[in-house]
Amino acid sequence: MRVKNIIQLVLVFLLLSAGGAIGQLVSPSGTNATSDVPDWGKGSTTNNNQATITINTPTVENGKLVTNAVTLTIDELVKRAKTGDAKWEYELGIYFYYSIFADRDQTLAMAVRWFRKAAEQGYKPAQSYLGECYASGNGVPQDFVQAYKWYNLASAQAERDALAIKMTREQIAEAQQLSREFKPRKKNSDDSALSESPTVSGTGFFITDDGYLISNFHVVKDAAKVRLLTSAGLIDAKVVQVDAANDLALLKADGRFAPLPIAASRTVNLGGTVATIGFPDIGLQGFAPKLAKGEIASLSGAGDDPRYFQISAPLQPGNSGGALVDERGNVIGIVSAKLDASVALAASGALPENVNYAVKSSFLLGFLESVPAVSAKLKEPVTADRKFEDVVKSAQNAAVLVLVY
Repeated sequence: MRVKNIIQLVLVFLLLSAGGAIGQLVSPSGTNATSDVPDWGKGSTTNNNQATITINTPTVENGKLVTNAVTLTIDELVKRAKTGDAKWEYELGIYFYYSIFADRDQTLAMAVRWFRKAAEQGYKPAQSYLGECYASGNGVPQDFVQAYKWYNLASAQAERDALAIKMTREQIAEAQQLSREFKPRKKNSDDSALSESPTVSGTGFFITDDGYLISNFHVVKDAAKVRLLTSAGLIDAKVVQVDAANDLALLKADGRFAPLPIAASRTVNLGGTVATIGFPDIGLQGFAPKLAKGEIASLSGAGDDPRYFQISAPLQPGNSGGALVDERGNVIGIVSAKLDASVALAASGALPENVNYAVKSSFLLGFLESVPAVSAKLKEPVTADRKFEDVVKSAQNAAVLVLVY
């Protein structure tokens, strides 16, 4: 067994890129084409600039996050994309990718053009689609290394791992190197306004009743703005302090909330029952909190990393930052990552199954000691036995959807 390789296995963060839903073409008709749309076909008398496209996008109404349908003409969509806003560059790419016109190769090439513009800004939905284009050879020559790179940057683990089976170890290593070297390009000076949609989502949980909460550092590290979806609606939050080494972030929101107690993780035993409430894959599964239950599978992480528990609870992108609670409802960890299946495959020749990790609560308590005003307000751990339904309810009351802009 290649022990050195195993110790160097990469963890995949469980955050979710939150792009708009696929645009749906409605009743194409209209007038003149522009240089930003393809030639609709020689001899064709039908142009498509006034065709309409309906895009489902998360927006804020009356302080609540909802999914609204926005209908634009193609001219309007092109104008929005040309402002340099990554979301609208991506949506224009989606329009071309799913449209059927006389020259399919030309429209796919146009889709790649706009996906690339958004992907180079670090917009994860566009990175995922650009990976798909390279993997399938749609609009660009097929290139598994480039496909893996963009899937990896997009945190599109399932697609990346399926592709890795077709690649050599050398190709995977090259793609991972390209991922590490990637630096998002800056927006133009007139693109400074925030996109109206979040680019990343994760989970957080309150630890004090006056609005201090915890999530993962990797969820909020690139945030220009953070908002929380709570039972009271959508509210703003700010990052107070981070511990990048242990993937922890302390945030603050205004209001009164139901916090969770934190217990030292040294009391945790192998096989102990654990659960987490989170907000995985909100684009498909919706905004309602989801429960995942499992056991402590190991008292250490990949390569025997002492900072982590290995857990068997089934987790998905969007669970990052959620509280891992024990049978009494105490926080004993923070859901953080899963084993990189493609690296495990390359190192051992086998795909891992449901290997997930949580940062131990003892590291969280150590982090909070550096913020005495917060540590002094923490609830005492629960020592009495509780019904599992009550544990779930308290975890649900403390959990929030974290939206990063």
